[in-house]
Amino acid sequence: MNDKSKYVKRSSYRVKVLKAIGDDVKIPTEIANDSGILRNHISNVLRELKEQDLVECLNPQSRKGRLYRLSKEGFEVLEDLE
Repeated sequence: MNDKSKYVKRSSYRVKVLKAIGDDVKIPTEIANDSGILRNHISNVLRELKEQDLVECLNPQSRKGRLYRLSKEGFEVLEDLE
């Protein structure tokens, strides 16, 4: 298990967000609904995961409807969690 996996495991929110995104491309509202985490916490968790290069935003210039997916490294961490 690598350092990024350990980083994600230290927060149940980070784990839930990675699992909620999975193989899909999702907007924050969908991630919130699928993970059971309040919408206002999702943006913080996504920012943390983005800083660790575990998720990527496909349309960062958009103010609304930003699309997120797991990076290659994010998929590797997700596999570690299962």
